Amino acid sequence: MNPFTAEVVGTMLLVLLGDGVVAAVLLKKSKAENSGWMVIATGWAMAVAIGVYAVGRISGAHLNPAVTLGLAIAGKFAWSEVPRYMAGQFVGAFLGAVLVWLAYQAHWRETEDPVAKLSVFSTVPAIRRAPANLVTEIIGTFVLVLGVLAISANAAPAQSGLSPLLVGFLVWAIGLSLGGPTGYAINPARDLAPRIAHAILPIPNKGSSDWGYSWVPVIGPALGGAIGAIAYVGLFGG
Repeated sequence: MNPFTAEVVGTMLLVLLGDGVVAAVLLKKSKAENSGWMVIATGWAMAVAIGVYAVGRISGAHLNPAVTLGLAIAGKFAWSEVPRYMAGQFVGAFLGAVLVWLAYQAHWRETEDPVAKLSVFSTVPAIRRAPANLVTEIIGTFVLVLGVLAISANAAPAQSGLSPLLVGFLVWAIGLSLGGPTGYAINPARDLAPRIAHAILPIPNKGSSDWGYSWVPVIGPALGGAIGAIAYVGLFGG
């Protein structure tokens, strides 16, 4: 498996399990319906850990354009590889979203709320204020990239195989602490590619894909990832 394919597979697993837990909680007549934010945050954390464990040895398991950008800015990753990795991440995120749609095929018609259907695929802010939402995404992704760089700098977790789990814990903490305002995209591919899938797929009464908001979970994580990398290099010396 080459790095491009690894990023496709890893990001597909990430979105399949991450969007899948949102579907389980929000869609009608799911056995996990209304099980709450803790379940969603935990599901996303484990989704990240599984994705990283699956392909980390092949591509490093960035699974997120903001992480790829941050690693390149920090001098930990070649700029020439950035487009290939990002392409793999967007393709994988789209495929993962399609698999969630298939897995919950019987539940789309049972769910009347179009916002709930969109929320399975993409983030929807609790209070729609674009500047504030953008700041939230910047802060969340700043913590993610700074944390990923700090975890990867420690040899012991990498040697013991605990690094993917620690990254999952990091995402868990971000979800629980900072996810409330926007649903914590912290990943442009995780939000934009499934939003495209939502727009394309034949989901009954799905409503708008909310393209007016779509720039926030792309630009915010990109800025946050860049700032997190710059802060890490400035504070820890790379």
